[in-house]
Amino acid sequence: MRVRRLGWAGLELEAGGTRLVIDYVRDLSPVFTGWKPGEGLATPSGTVAAALVTHLHRDHTDVAALADVLAPGAPVLRPAPGHGDDVDNVMTLLVERELALRRLATEVVDAWSTRDLGPFRVTAVPAVDGLGDPQLNWVVQADGQRVLHGGDTLFHGYWWLIARRFSPFDAVFLPANGAVVDVPHLRPPSPLPAAMDPRQAGAAAELLGARYAVPMHYEAEQPDKTAGYVEVSDPEKEFRTHAGRRAHVLAVGEWLDLAT
Repeated sequence: MRVRRLGWAGLELEAGGTRLVIDYVRDLSPVFTGWKPGEGLATPSGTVAAALVTHLHRDHTDVAALADVLAPGAPVLRPAPGHGDDVDNVMTLLVERELALRRLATEVVDAWSTRDLGPFRVTAVPAVDGLGDPQLNWVVQADGQRVLHGGDTLFHGYWWLIARRFSPFDAVFLPANGAVVDVPHLRPPSPLPAAMDPRQAGAAAELLGARYAVPMHYEAEQPDKTAGYVEVSDPEKEFRTHAGRRAHVLAVGEWLDLAT
């Protein structure tokens, strides 16, 4: 199996000529007003057989982009809808409507559920969203290798359960920008990060027994994404410090061959 970083939290995984994507997005300018369209993101290198999404925020689920790259009838595995009313779910309503409009072959899955998708065996594992919306992380196995995709989870106590079932991992892809988020519907705002910072990501990589620890959920060339979203100043440098020998920074569009 090999894995390609598509930018932000997007990944493309390839095994036996079959492609799977996780959190693939094509355009983040609707979410981050300071994002330069067409920069900092790559597209899958071929038709995609299945898609996994960690949660239904627009910077992790781009329905139009998925519709353009997925094979007809390709499954899209997703977490459950949010709890509560439209105010509670304001961060996910747009994507829910887009999924209904595009009629993709979505399937709601629960934590610890496993599916076989061609050469891939995928398992949804617990995660904790920093804004209170449902989130899953994904363990993907193929060709005798194993990876974890960490969405934009907070640090949590499920790492030991995940490690006990799946470690060691050949690679873990973990959020590392430690973003502090201020959005109008969450009052008072939290002064704490809504996704793991580099120190927490490094600790998670160690707990998971990762051979490679790859930081994601940041793009250094996209400063000042939007008001109310403040990241650590240099996620790559800090992650290298905290992840040590496991740290393996991938440029956007770069492949990591896990069989090597």
